[in-house]
Amino acid sequence: MELYSSFKSHPKPDLSFTTSLSPFPFQSHLKFPKTPSNFFTVSSVAAAADPKDLPQNSPQRLLKELAERKKVVSPKRKPPPKRFILKPPLDDAKLAERFLNSPQLSLKSFPLLSSCLPSTRLNNADKTWMDEYLLEAKQALGYPLEPSDNYGDDNPAKQFDTLLYMAFQHPHCERTNARHVRSAHSRLSFLGEFVLEMALCEFFLQRYPRESPGPMRERVYALIGKRYLPKWIKAASLQNLIFQFDDMDKLQRKDREPPVKSVFWALFGAIYLCFGMPEVYRVLFEVFGMDLEAEDCQPKLRRQLEDVDYVSVEFDTRKLGWQDVAAYKPPEDALFAQPRLFRACVPPGMHRFRGNIWDYDSRPQVMKTLGYPLPMVDRIPEITEARNIELGLGLQLAFMHPSMYKFEHPRFCFERLEYVGQKIQDLVMAERLLMKHLDAPGRWLQEKHRRILMNKFCGKYLRENYLHRFIIYSEEVQDSYEHNRRLRNPATTSVQQAIHGLSYAVYGKPDVRRLMFEVFDFEQIQPKTVTR
Repeated sequence: MELYSSFKSHPKPDLSFTTSLSPFPFQSHLKFPKTPSNFFTVSSVAAAADPKDLPQNSPQRLLKELAERKKVVSPKRKPPPKRFILKPPLDDAKLAERFLNSPQLSLKSFPLLSSCLPSTRLNNADKTWMDEYLLEAKQALGYPLEPSDNYGDDNPAKQFDTLLYMAFQHPHCERTNARHVRSAHSRLSFLGEFVLEMALCEFFLQRYPRESPGPMRERVYALIGKRYLPKWIKAASLQNLIFQFDDMDKLQRKDREPPVKSVFWALFGAIYLCFGMPEVYRVLFEVFGMDLEAEDCQPKLRRQLEDVDYVSVEFDTRKLGWQDVAAYKPPEDALFAQPRLFRACVPPGMHRFRGNIWDYDSRPQVMKTLGYPLPMVDRIPEITEARNIELGLGLQLAFMHPSMYKFEHPRFCFERLEYVGQKIQDLVMAERLLMKHLDAPGRWLQEKHRRILMNKFCGKYLRENYLHRFIIYSEEVQDSYEHNRRLRNPATTSVQQAIHGLSYAVYGKPDVRRLMFEVFDFEQIQPKTVTR
């Protein structure tokens, strides 16, 4: 009996490739190292053989197909759009000539207005649109039909025709392909959004002196939310200037609302630059016919805390209308830059806190950090003293967390000052970015604005100045916030915005700029002290 063993020697198989191979080739599990000579032999033989005459699993056929696959060239890709192709930068002479000839540097007296003008002079296509449609737009808005060029150089309204034309060139119209038109419209729209928010914030704070900011924000959305804007555009008969070839009522929401919103914001940006905030109120309530007492403009019903505290006399007798806010001018010897707004945010009962521990201990440190009080030249010394007292009470209110007295006295917290402070810092930063980046489109400015004024950064700037130590909490909240920064940090953001609101009411917009860019350093461009 013959025994088979794994150690039995087997004959070495012949693995040389020839053209006459059997349909079932011998497969061996033994591995032999490949030599370069064998590789060239296989390649040459495979190249000589015709793959159609070879069996399906033939090595020559597989090698031939692999070689043919490598020869296949990938299909040509489309070239990138021209706007993404990087161009060589202009030399210094051409760049200087371009900026010096730009209308954006033509008005030294009005830097903000000048920064919103188009980057190049208007061409024939622009003037054709103005000749055809501008009179209709001015008539609908209630402006004289004469060209604005008739005004003097010291009048910002001289540029109204140009800005009004740019306001109607939304991103979906035919003129948006021109770079100077597209950029100018987006910059106007970027500014107009914050102008509208600021105008309605001031108006509602004075019209509803006992209301918290929550219902006021709902009122603002019901007036200028993007889903409601087509109604106002149609009420002013401006829809044909926005949709020249379409019926606005037959368009879908996604096709109707973005152009209307862009034009609406840009329109108020142009009006604000040329005529100021009073004209913004006139166009809102007279031209567009916004009704504050309409049923769809009312806030949601909610549980209201009982307000037993007094309000200023000018708010107690009647509700203020838009004419009262638009035509109001502070008296010459007024304590504040915005007296009525200060009275609307700081209740008269704050005087009961004068002389408490915070007033003696924390207020001097806060005022020293913020650079208060500012040097003011008043005709009567008592006015300066009274202003400084009210400023101290306003600062105490700005640092008063709602957990302290809100449930018994709803207005004794920083909420109303925070509301106006948030809007004024948005507007001030928008103006700063427009004047600083003359060639930037509105979308870029919007993203830059959002990243600078994120809530977490606003609170961080307050904490970097060590002002968060002076926030007044209730005992329960103080214990829960002490070791939980996720709860504590939103409060620092609110206090920082409330300080800006108080600054605007007491000293005006210039002091808000000082706080934002010198004290808190929002742009983070000042050198930091190195501590070892």
